[in-house]
Amino acid sequence: MVQYNFKKITVVPTGKDFIDIILSRTQRRTPTQVHKGYAISRLRQFYMRKVKFTQQNFHDKLSTIIEEFPRLDDIHPFYGDLLHVLYNKDHYKLALGQINTARNLIGKIAKDYVKLLKYGDSLYRCKSLKVAALGRMCTVIKRVSPSLAYLEQIRQHMARLPSIDPNTRTILICGYPNVGKSSFINKITRADVDVQPYAFTTKSLFVGHTDYKYLRYQVIDTPGILDRPFEDRNIIEMCSITALAHLRAAVLFFLDISGSCGYSIAQQAALFHSIKSLFMNKPLIIVCNKTDLQPLEGISEDDKKLVMEMKAEAMKTVIGQGGEATDDDSVLLTMSTLTEDGVIAVKNAACERLLNQRVELKMKSKKLNDCLNRFHVAMPKPRDQKDRPPCIPQAVLEAKAKKAEETAEKEKRKLERDLENENGGAGVYSASLKKHYILADDEWKEDVMPEILDGHNVYDFIDPDILMRLEELEREEGALQGLEADDDFEMDGAELTPEEQAALAEIRKKKSLLIQQHRIKKSTAESRPTVPRKFDKDKQFTAERMGRQLSSLGLDPSMAIDRARSRSRGRKRERSPDRGGNDGLDSMEVDGDQQNKKLRVRSRSASRSRSKSRPPGEVVPGEGLKDTAQKKKAIKMAKRSSKKRNKDARRGEADRVIPTLKPKHLFSGKRSTGKTDRQKFPLLWIHIQQPVASHVWGSCIRYAVQLQQPAIVENLFVC
Repeated sequence: MVQYNFKKITVVPTGKDFIDIILSRTQRRTPTQVHKGYAISRLRQFYMRKVKFTQQNFHDKLSTIIEEFPRLDDIHPFYGDLLHVLYNKDHYKLALGQINTARNLIGKIAKDYVKLLKYGDSLYRCKSLKVAALGRMCTVIKRVSPSLAYLEQIRQHMARLPSIDPNTRTILICGYPNVGKSSFINKITRADVDVQPYAFTTKSLFVGHTDYKYLRYQVIDTPGILDRPFEDRNIIEMCSITALAHLRAAVLFFLDISGSCGYSIAQQAALFHSIKSLFMNKPLIIVCNKTDLQPLEGISEDDKKLVMEMKAEAMKTVIGQGGEATDDDSVLLTMSTLTEDGVIAVKNAACERLLNQRVELKMKSKKLNDCLNRFHVAMPKPRDQKDRPPCIPQAVLEAKAKKAEETAEKEKRKLERDLENENGGAGVYSASLKKHYILADDEWKEDVMPEILDGHNVYDFIDPDILMRLEELEREEGALQGLEADDDFEMDGAELTPEEQAALAEIRKKKSLLIQQHRIKKSTAESRPTVPRKFDKDKQFTAERMGRQLSSLGLDPSMAIDRARSRSRGRKRERSPDRGGNDGLDSMEVDGDQQNKKLRVRSRSASRSRSKSRPPGEVVPGEGLKDTAQKKKAIKMAKRSSKKRNKDARRGEADRVIPTLKPKHLFSGKRSTGKTDRQKFPLLWIHIQQPVASHVWGSCIRYAVQLQQPAIVENLFVC
């Protein structure tokens, strides 16, 4: 079975984009470096390759466009006529013909210029021929730019067409605009067609799918058709005519018997007779819709006569399929899409008629004999003369009778429209909203229910068990209050014995100590501000007081007092013996007090900075490390764990790093024949015109090493 999927057609580029794509591909896929020293045969091959490659790309791209667009003579007549209605097949064929002509012209241009390139006698001559060949090819593409743009618009529109299979089981819905076609397809399928109370809401074909007897049926909703000459119909109506003419489907002709669509039954009957030639050899069903507004029995005699004439025409399709003329129940059906009354019956009747027709066609085909040889139908024979009638339980018979009574009562039930007409019409009759209330006594339905009685809201006293519920609520609230009182209970020592009172005092004292300890832990030395000595006028923070407190706790305060006193003294540092004291200074020949002063300042600053430093492996009390070796190992593990994280971190423009040591655009490219080395870089020359420290020299050298370039660092400042 042929599947039509127009969504897979490749996008058609514009003329300018087409040229850019092909020329860019030629530049990327073919060699780009040529030298004057090449032999003339090699130069010819170089430029002939470019011309042939460009022509082949143009040929492949244009061939793809021509092959993917459907040929109107090879596809199903339904799609052929639909494309003709939407796009005019003459313009469509002309555009594809121009693309085919452009493909042939490009091939001819490439052939001619390749022949000329064989006799090129210089680099300049070969290059000029190549430029001329590519330029003529691009000129051909520029001339067909309007055709490319037209085909791209057609491709976009065809991608939005519904996927209709012309050969599968199909139900086709047609009729005047606003008669309920889209509402019906929304009810029986999962399609979501827009429904509005005005004509021509549906402007194209919509497809939905439904199931009947485990078979899949496609349902097509067509736009509305007006009763006018064929040549006056617009594109929207012609879509419906095309579907009716070419699809082998069951046709549902919708008839609005209420007249709310804006067209009378006579106008709808005239449309039916004008297009009845399209219904030949198709199962046809007349569907009278909107029976909730107007039942079929309530229309006038003239309208009934027109409906019967349409029914007679529909009966001819039944007789043509080999059916009986008495089978008229499946030809004229009534329904209401608003109340969903009769919707499923219409769907089942259409599916059944279509299924019977397809079975009859297959029974008449030549393949039937091949299939019948594989089947054997067994016909049972009576074994005796005893009568065995079917046994139906009494409960089933009663249920059937009850259902029949309900159906008859439902059919006799008067609608609100009938009651309105009997009681004076619109504006006089007011429908009662209380007659469907479910109450113990039907006389209560029209009673007036007061809202306020004796100054109280009536709805507060409707519940007969309200007093009992109120008592339960009060008991529950009292229980909750008792639980809260138990939680807040504080023991009073009045009724306790002396021993219990002493135990209670000890417990409370212990509790207060725990609270104080917790507060001390929260306010640590880091969070508590340090009190300078000049503000401690009352001598509250002294070493003697600290010693007394530690002694009262049973601790030796001597080490703590010595540490505090050593920290309070001035930190006067002597010169280390390795620096040699003043011997080094005496050995130097220094003149003047000014020079001595500078040396003293420098030595003092150096000693101060060294006194604050600490080796990285030194263990600080409180770090939780055993010794120096363990701390160094921990530092090494921390650096190793953070190495990947730091490597993956985002580098900014202010970081002193080179993100890519070897940029690809500098270290890759075409190389000349016979050489394997990469591109050479110029010598990096670094000039330093002012006195700098030693770490600046190191930075310059590291930068040159990262670039992997030879460098000369020249210091132009002479000391």
